[in-house]
Amino acid sequence: MALPLETRPRPAPAGSPGWVRGEIETASGAVFQVATSLDWRDRLGAAAVRLGLGRMRYAIELGLYAVGTPNGASPVFVSANYKLSFDYLRKELGGIDGWILVLDTKGINVWCAAGKGTFGTEEVIRRVEAVGLGEVVSRRRLILPQLGAPGVAAHEVRKRCGFRVIYGPVRASDIAAFMAAGEMATVEMRRVHFYLADRLAVVPLELVQGGRFALPIAAGFFLLAGFSRAGYALPGLAGGREALLVLIAYAGGAALVPALLPWLPGRALSLKGAVLGLLLASLMTVTGVISGGLEVAAWLLLMPSVAAFMAMN
Repeated sequence: MALPLETRPRPAPAGSPGWVRGEIETASGAVFQVATSLDWRDRLGAAAVRLGLGRMRYAIELGLYAVGTPNGASPVFVSANYKLSFDYLRKELGGIDGWILVLDTKGINVWCAAGKGTFGTEEVIRRVEAVGLGEVVSRRRLILPQLGAPGVAAHEVRKRCGFRVIYGPVRASDIAAFMAAGEMATVEMRRVHFYLADRLAVVPLELVQGGRFALPIAAGFFLLAGFSRAGYALPGLAGGREALLVLIAYAGGAALVPALLPWLPGRALSLKGAVLGLLLASLMTVTGVISGGLEVAAWLLLMPSVAAFMAMN
């Protein structure tokens, strides 16, 4: 089988993305050689998408990329074209000479794209053929992330394009150990965990997206607090308290539910959110923030409802 024509990288072409370190010529054309470390632009971009800024545009070009100085016998790793997924992969490939095949997942991460069908059998085959991978590597094996398995029929890939599918570990951080073990995954590498950091990862996004509704509603509660039997007066601390209670319920459902997920009762996220909202309303009552029979009853209904809605996201 054909090997790359030149394994020594050339300088990156002008205008290349910052994460491109050079260019390698292969039998099917030139491919970018990518960095295995993230710079400030990568980290800034990741922070922005965690806040929902440019989320649906955070994607890279499809095709084949090189890590290190690979040859025809080097492993081929498969990734989504969501840049955050691509970055997680490449930063764990330091010291490994290999290829990264990027699929068209419409800018969606691997797990979600597998469920939607964009990280799937047809796209794997299509991309293998589009980049002429058979002309670049002699080693007919593709290493796919395990979370992409629901969308890919390995036997169909092998039958139609001649490449064997191997499922790597759940987490990119285990790739080095996976490769060192001869591309064998341990039981622990196959297990999906949702640690605290994992559960909090999308909290900023939920707060920003939900804030478009929560902030105007809180402002409305602030203004409505000015009504009384005597007419209307600009609300002071009372209005601020009403707005604060709305925001507490909103933030509780978006942030505290994921943080306390294993300890909240029930399986349904709506139930977990409602329980947390009820606890928050009870705490506000005990501390005297909420007082009066009708007011207490109203917030005991409202805060669980808001928290349950946010938790369902």
